Amino acid sequence: MIHRRLEAVVRDRLEYTPAVAILGPRQAGKTTLARMLTRDRQSIYLDLESPLDREKLADPVFYLSAHEDELVILDEVQRMPELFQSLRGLIDRGRERGKRSGRFLLLGSASSDLLRQSETLAGRIAYVELSPFDILEVGDETDETLRRLWTRGGFPESFLATTDTRSLVWRQDFIRTYLERDIPQFAARIPATTLSRFWTMLAHVQGGLFNAAQLARGLAVDGKTIARYLDLMVDLMLVRRLQPFHGNIGKRLVKSPKVFIRDSGVMHALLNIPDNDALLGHPVAGASWEGFAMENLIGAAPRNAVPLFYRTSAGAEIDLLLEIPGHGLWAIEIKLGLHSRPRPGFHIACEDLRPAKRFVVNSSHERQMIAPETESIGLRQLASVLAGL
Repeated sequence: MIHRRLEAVVRDRLEYTPAVAILGPRQAGKTTLARMLTRDRQSIYLDLESPLDREKLADPVFYLSAHEDELVILDEVQRMPELFQSLRGLIDRGRERGKRSGRFLLLGSASSDLLRQSETLAGRIAYVELSPFDILEVGDETDETLRRLWTRGGFPESFLATTDTRSLVWRQDFIRTYLERDIPQFAARIPATTLSRFWTMLAHVQGGLFNAAQLARGLAVDGKTIARYLDLMVDLMLVRRLQPFHGNIGKRLVKSPKVFIRDSGVMHALLNIPDNDALLGHPVAGASWEGFAMENLIGAAPRNAVPLFYRTSAGAEIDLLLEIPGHGLWAIEIKLGLHSRPRPGFHIACEDLRPAKRFVVNSSHERQMIAPETESIGLRQLASVLAGL
C-alpha cells in the first residue's frame, strides 16, 4: 500500500466540515483512499454506479438518517445530482443536534459536474483534488523509480504493473474505457473516434500553445467545438490548461494557454511509446519530461499556489511560474536529463519579473548554485521543498 499525501488533508477537513469531496480522474485511487480513511471509524460505502446502491437511496433521507453516526462514502456521486438537496437537509439537521463535521465523503470523477451539482452545499463542503501517484509518494529516490514513474505515469495500476508491456496495455484499456463509456455520460454528442483523435493530437503537441484553429483544421470542425472538447478534457482532469502570466511590465506577452496531458503515462500510451528507451529516442521526450515535472511540482506546491508560465513575443520564457502566497513568485526552468544551464531567455524573463526564487530543475540528485540567484536542483528535491511550505 502506497501512502497518499492527501490522506492527512482529508482527515483534517473531516474534523471541521460536514462534507468533503475528493475530486480526481477515474482509477487515481479515490476509493482506496476513502477506505484507508475508514480504518479507525465506522462507515458505510455506496457506489452510485451500482443499481443496488442507487435503489437504497430511493428515499435518501430515510436511508441516510439510519446511518447518522457513521461516515457515509458516496462514490461517483455526480450520478445522482438530485441527492445534493437531501444532503443539505441532513447536514443542517445534524448541525441542530450538535453534529457539525465528518458526515459525508463524496467521491467524483468529473470536477465541473460535481462542483455545479454541489453548489447547494455551499458553506457545508470542502474540496480536495487527488491526482495519480507523484514523485513524493512512490518510495525510494532511485533513478529507476523516477524513470518508471515518468514512463508509466502515476495511475496505480499502471505504475505497479509487473512489466512495461502490462502497464501499457492497462493504459490503452483505460483510454478506451474513458472514450467509449465514461465521456459519453458527460458529452453524449461527441463521437469517441473524434475525441480520440483530439486527445492524440494534444499528446503530439504536448506543452505547446493552444492553437484552436490548427486543431480544428485537423479534425474538420470549428474553433468553438475544439474549445468545447478542451473544456471537457480539463474538467475530467485529464488535461491541464496552463495560463500565461499577465502583468503591466511593458512587454508583449503571449496570451494563449499552454496545454499538457496531465499524466505522462497516458500521454505515452496515446503515442504508443512502450518503454523508457523508446521514450528517450522519441521527439516528444523533452516536452513529456516538462509536463511530468510540472505536474509533480504543482501537486507538491501549497494548495493556494497559482501555476502560470511566462513568455514574451521576443522569446523570453519561464516554463513554470508559481505564485505562492507568503513566499512570492518562483521561476522554474525544466531540463531533461542532468543539464543545469538555463536558456538565455530564462535570465531575460527573470529580469522582467524579479522572482523571489529561481530554479533549474533536472533529473539529478544534486543541489547547487549555478548563478548568484539561480539554483540547480533535482525534481524530487524541489518537490520536497514545495511540499514543506
